[in-house]
This record gives sequence, C-alpha cells and structure tokens, in this order.
Amino acid sequence: MSQPLSAIAKDTGIQYFLVSFTDLFGVQRSKLVPAQAIDAMAESGAGFAGFAAWLDLGPADADMFAVPDTQQLIQLPWKPEVGWLPADPVINGAPLAHAPRNVLKAQMARAAEAGYVLKTGVECEFMLLSPEGDALSDPHDGQSKPCYDQQALLRRYDVIAEICDAMLTLGWEPYQNDHEDANGQFEMNWGYADALITADRHAFFKFMVKAIAEKHGMRATFMPKLFAELTGNGCHMHASLWDEDGNNAFHDNTGELGLSQTAYHFIAGLLDNAKALTALTNPTVNSYKRINAPTTLSGATWSPNTISYTGNNRTHMIRIPDDDRIELRLADGSTNPYLLAAGVLAAGLDGMERKADPGQRLDIDMYEAGNDPAYADRKLPLNLIDALRELEGSHALRSGLGTDFVSAYVKLRIAEWQDYSRHLTQWERDTTLDC
Repeated sequence: MSQPLSAIAKDTGIQYFLVSFTDLFGVQRSKLVPAQAIDAMAESGAGFAGFAAWLDLGPADADMFAVPDTQQLIQLPWKPEVGWLPADPVINGAPLAHAPRNVLKAQMARAAEAGYVLKTGVECEFMLLSPEGDALSDPHDGQSKPCYDQQALLRRYDVIAEICDAMLTLGWEPYQNDHEDANGQFEMNWGYADALITADRHAFFKFMVKAIAEKHGMRATFMPKLFAELTGNGCHMHASLWDEDGNNAFHDNTGELGLSQTAYHFIAGLLDNAKALTALTNPTVNSYKRINAPTTLSGATWSPNTISYTGNNRTHMIRIPDDDRIELRLADGSTNPYLLAAGVLAAGLDGMERKADPGQRLDIDMYEAGNDPAYADRKLPLNLIDALRELEGSHALRSGLGTDFVSAYVKLRIAEWQDYSRHLTQWERDTTLDC
C-alpha cells in the first residue's frame, strides 16, 4: 500500500470501511469502521468473537482479528462512501489455519513452490426473485427454453446494467451478460485473474448482486436448486496454471487438444479426487438436488452426473473448451469462493505430483450414458453426508488442504446435515402415513 487507508479515504470520499472475512459456510462477516479509525485496523485487524461465525472456535477462545488485505480495496460503486476490504483471520498472533482465505493462500504458496500460479475465472449464475423470495421477479419469464431470451434480459436491464457498470468501474473487464437456462436466471462474465483475486471478486460479486437487486425491489439468490422443474444455479470455473516466466503451462501446441501433460495430470487429480472435492464445490444439502437432478423444463440440467472429462462438450464434469484452459462444471452457486479455488488447486496439484493419467476422454453425451452400469463407479455423491465422508477420508485433500481445515469443515457441515435430517417434510407424511 503506497499510502494509509485514511489518506485514500480522503482522496476518494470513502467514509466507512467494511473489514470483511468469509467463514466456512461462505457467509461474509464484517465490521463497519469509520475512516478515522481505519489505519489502526489495517495494522492490527478488526476484532471478532470467532465462535459467533461459522468457524471451528469456541466461546472461550481468544479474540479473532480480521487483518484487511489493503491491496484489494474495493469502493462500492452503488455506495461510494463505503470501501470493502477482504481480510485474513488471525488468532493468538497466527493465521487461523482453517479460515477459507487463509486456506486458499496456503494452496497458492504450495503452487508457487512448484513454480506455478493458478489463474481462474468463474461463471456465477443467479436468479432474480420477488422480495419475499417465493416467486420469480418477472411473471412474464415463462418460456420452456428461456436461455438467451432477449425480451426477458431487457426487462431486467436496469439491474443487469447497473451490476455490469459497477464491474466496468472496478476494472474487472466484464465482457458479456445473458439470460440463462432457467426462467429468472442470469449470468455475468468478467475477466480471469490470479485465483486469490478472482476469489475476492467472486465473494464481492455475490454481495454486490444481492445489494443492487435489493435496490431495485428484488431478491437475488445463488441457491443451487430453487425450483424442481428448472435448471439450478451453477458456478463453472475456468482454470489454468502459469509458470514463473508468465507462460501458460496448460498450453502445448503438440498436445492433444492443445493441452500439455501438466494440464492432463491436473485433470487427473480433479477426477481422482472428485467425490471428496464435491463437499467443497457442492457444499449444501440443496446442492445434490442440482447435480443429481432429473431432466428440467428446458431439456437439460447443465450440471454433471458423472465423474468424466471431454473436449468441447457440456455434458461432462470437466470440459476442454480451448487449448489454454479447462472448465470445471461441478460447482454450484453455494460454493465458498475461496474453498472452491483451494480445493481445485489441491486436487490438481495432487494429480501433478503423482503424474496421474486421466485416461481417455469421453466424447459422448454423458447425460445419456451416465446411467449406464458401465459408469456406475463414476457417479458423483448422492447427498452431502456422502460427500463429507469422502472428504474426511481423503488422504490427498486432507494432506493438501490441512487437517485443521478438513476436520473443522467436516465437523460443522455434518452438524448442518444432522439439523436438516431432523426436519420432517410433507413428502414423508404423504408417502409414510399409511405404512
């Protein structure tokens, strides 16, 4: 940082700063700090009771301090008197090992030791709902195949344009916005970057979309599967590794589909660790109603049902859309931005270290073939508890991401699963009352 945050505040008109950390469940926790007090917070961090957030801390633990990354300041385009600072949780003078941003930074350091930087881009799908969240905001958005619907897109022009204008102002290089495959669903794309920068932007994007939607009298949601008959909200990640000389390590003119052996080892790591990785990419009970969904109103779920990879074919878990990157289509809108990138990097590095072979790619319609008994061993987990057990037992991800993180994450998510499992549903009453 070239000058104190207080000086930046004077130059930019910022009156308050949100010092924000993201907990294990992806919830952003903040303190609103007046500009006059921000320099002290920038040095020592804003204090929090860690037990009050979704972190594996108790009420007797010492104060946790969120130390802001002053290089990543974002001035809110829709409320320019406020600045947002992503922060790293620290406790007893040391980084909190299982805090998501710290987990990602540790993976980035592992990659750097091997001579690589992970660069990513994400495609965050969301829906615009009524303020109560119980219906689509646009009652006229009813086509069975609404993807790219121009009329529906323009009816929500004010919201989409304000979000895109904000990204332009922030220098994110947004390049396209569209109506997606579900009624009321949209996607907005911006440029790729270093994985930590993308994760910070991903976290801020979710906050920004919700805030701007509220301005317009709507509610935005990234919930994986909101309506049984409609396509769910995915969060596809495009990824590539770059070496110390700034060269794309995934590209090789002589390689199959233009990819290097490094890229294929990385793909193999994702495939081999897919079941455990799903606990991070698809972290909620609701997530498994998207990746294991029946055919939707539009004719396709656009989410994987099998652990597989292919060329330019959207029916697989991993797609190779070009000769410079891969696309992981597994994650959904509830994924934690930092844990998504950390998990992908840990799994990919595992494949690289083992020089693992992904096997022959499958150039078939995996939606049709996925139910074939020949691919039974490639099925993704059917529910959250199965995915958590895979993560808990995964040597590769436990050693890569750290025992502190895996133990904390699994503990809290299992508690969530148990809470869910105690709830009785109308389906149970309808099907079991006369047992």
